[in-house]
Amino acid sequence: MFRRVNMFVLLLVMTMAATAQAKMKALIIEGQNNHGVWPKTTQMMKGYLEETGLFSVDVVTTLKSGTDPDFGPTFSDYDVVVSNYNGSPWPEGTKNAFIDYIKGGGGFVLVHAANNAFGNWKEYNEAIGLGGWGGRNEKSGPYVYLNSEGKLIRDATPGRGGNHGSQHPFVVTIRDNKHPVTKGMPGQWLHEKDELYDLLRGPAENMTVLATAYGSKEFGGTGRHEPMIFTVDYGKGRVFHTPMGHGIYSQECVGFITTLQRGTEWAARGRVTQKLPGDFPTADKISKRPSGN
Repeated sequence: MFRRVNMFVLLLVMTMAATAQAKMKALIIEGQNNHGVWPKTTQMMKGYLEETGLFSVDVVTTLKSGTDPDFGPTFSDYDVVVSNYNGSPWPEGTKNAFIDYIKGGGGFVLVHAANNAFGNWKEYNEAIGLGGWGGRNEKSGPYVYLNSEGKLIRDATPGRGGNHGSQHPFVVTIRDNKHPVTKGMPGQWLHEKDELYDLLRGPAENMTVLATAYGSKEFGGTGRHEPMIFTVDYGKGRVFHTPMGHGIYSQECVGFITTLQRGTEWAARGRVTQKLPGDFPTADKISKRPSGN
């Protein structure tokens, strides 16, 4: 009997260890951001990924200002890297290692102001598809949006890159309902108050727009459908990009949470196993999970 119990315990420990080892490893980068809530939103995103049971999550924090000479994560240790960073350039060696990581098959996820970063870093802009601010203009690439017929427009007219009107709730419209990230989502769902980025510019190569939001002129928008969820194939790597997630309230939206969780799984391994939650928002009703922050 004693021997059987020992064997049972051993098998249980081995099963738990195997389960732990099976988790995907994610790294969140933070430390500088023009959004003062970044310490809280990093922890929120870390929690969202961990609650799926699919990820173990590390966080690396740079110096609060200037280029951090000691910032050099071993990206190859991770299945996916998530950026909550918008600040000074990284050391050249770190930049090169990061691009090699994605091109070699690593996953990358960027949220909101992370697309403001590194306006002059050519490879970063290729990887993220579109960005705003950071000195971006028509030389950075075309302004990409969808017209009223749903056609993707690449507008090379001279102008700045990056803008938003006043914060407000807005409807997210799914443009690709077959992609693993958006599969099963209602055709439209209402997102909590957020900054609706527009005039995003970049190379926009190998990019797939999964969802858009209409930038209403009532709130200072363009009157066009702006990319809100999109992906980029970069080398062998997968990049998932959402301009949503400005504030704590924005990231409490179940639509944002689900998008982040699914997008990170897709970036890490090219498929999504997570089902749509029962409290997912509808076209006319916001759904939130209070974070306590």
